[in-house]
Amino acid sequence: MDKVKKIKMTQINPLIETQNLEAMAKESGNVYEAIYTITRRANQISKEIKEELHSKLEDFASHTDNLEEIHENREQIEISKFYEKLPHPTILATKEFQNGELQVRILDETPPALI
Repeated sequence: MDKVKKIKMTQINPLIETQNLEAMAKESGNVYEAIYTITRRANQISKEIKEELHSKLEDFASHTDNLEEIHENREQIEISKFYEKLPHPTILATKEFQNGELQVRILDETPPALI
């Protein structure tokens, strides 16, 4: 994740706020499409954050099974605390949707035929 995105993420209020569904419906034409779009983006953000966290923590991974060798690492703790303080991916995706940063593409408008 780039530095600008991290700064933007830390500036968002991590607390859940109520949302105006009518305003969301104006963006996409349908409340359900808006929620679906936000959900898909939240899943993408979650995956990106998870992969980044695992890649950073992999440097500290101990490949031995000896419990006596487990010790505290300040840098590892700081990295974990930073990611714990980030807002939930759903909040990030909602903010992106409200700011017009997401584009909705409908690939096929015809519903599948029921047999």
